Amino acid sequence: MRSPEQSREDNAKKKVKVAYLVSHPIQYQAPLLRRIAQEPDIELTVFFGSNFSVQEYVDKGFGVDVKWDVPLLDGYRYEFLPAIWDKRRTGPTSQLNYGIFSRLRGSRERDGFDVLWVHGYSTLNTLQGMLIAKALGIPVLLRAESRLGRKQNGALKQVAKRLFFSGLKQLVDGVLPIGSLNAAYWRHVMGEDLPQFMMPYAVDNEYFQSRSREAGLRGGDLQRELGLDASRPVILFASKLQRRKRCEDLIRAYLSLCSKVGSEPTPYLLIVGDGEERAALERLVSQSRVSGVRFCGFRNQSELPGFFYLASVFVLPSQDEPWGLIVNEVMNSGRAVILADDVGCQPDLLTDGVEGCVFPVGDVNALTEALRRVLERPETAATMGGHGLKRISGWSYEEDIAGLRRAIAAVTRRLST
Repeated sequence: MRSPEQSREDNAKKKVKVAYLVSHPIQYQAPLLRRIAQEPDIELTVFFGSNFSVQEYVDKGFGVDVKWDVPLLDGYRYEFLPAIWDKRRTGPTSQLNYGIFSRLRGSRERDGFDVLWVHGYSTLNTLQGMLIAKALGIPVLLRAESRLGRKQNGALKQVAKRLFFSGLKQLVDGVLPIGSLNAAYWRHVMGEDLPQFMMPYAVDNEYFQSRSREAGLRGGDLQRELGLDASRPVILFASKLQRRKRCEDLIRAYLSLCSKVGSEPTPYLLIVGDGEERAALERLVSQSRVSGVRFCGFRNQSELPGFFYLASVFVLPSQDEPWGLIVNEVMNSGRAVILADDVGCQPDLLTDGVEGCVFPVGDVNALTEALRRVLERPETAATMGGHGLKRISGWSYEEDIAGLRRAIAAVTRRLST
């Protein structure tokens, strides 16, 4: 009969050792990493290139000091790799670390890894990691946010991209698409024969649903803070105030909508976020002399569900938005959503007229009409929000785990799926 110590050793040997290489701790990813760490037959170790996001730092997009109020490092095994340099920001050359080879290979005291999973493919660290894994015979899984852009590249750039992806394909054993547009991108740049394992871009659904319920129990605290009349509907924007987010389009659509409102209650517009465009947007609102717009500034992760609860409809009018995880969060609060057709999550999460509305990016008149459709009757927004909550419930970490397990099983011939 085997001793408990021997049984634990046997279980440890059966585990698939997965190394995850990523630039820095990311607030959206931490809950997923905690969930993966709970799998009994997967031993996950996360290797970070920098710790800048754990401390207070200046976020270039928001333009303010940011310190996340959700745990970034709890519940999973991790290591910060020693740095050759660290510019303490994101970017292709922002970090270069050493020690990846020794970690992946292992030592007498510690076995090496069975799989390397990397986030992104354009940084020095991820390229270094993939090359080392290839040399060590360790299979590589790649996940990234990329999708096909609307603009055609010049001929020279197209040739360079083809050469790059031809080389990259030799380093990768499978990709983990985050959605349908990302899957199409991989087929385009890597070919139809490279295995794909869907690992959808999800958020912690349970967390956002429970936080929304808590916001409801707190009643009108935030409503009173913002000076809102409970009888008036609320339009919500929550993102960085950058040009590509096109918040100006939403303000102009809101002003147009308000000019046409008859006896119906005039909606509020809440703008949550900060960034380089804020001053110009505030001037635009000031010149219009409307009184229903509230600039709420940057709000931390745990504060957002309170705004979701207040909203009748959430709007993301962005251009060239790779995904838009804020949409997942809002849908978990059961709120209607209006998206530009250039937001990456739209084909997977929103059907026009069901969970909300879709409009052509940059078309202010179409956005105005979408707002009118959703807000014309209170029951319309509520019904759309209910459809959205049902749809997002099937786009969760459990689908992520299933996709990751399929990928690991395929490249290692281990794990049950």
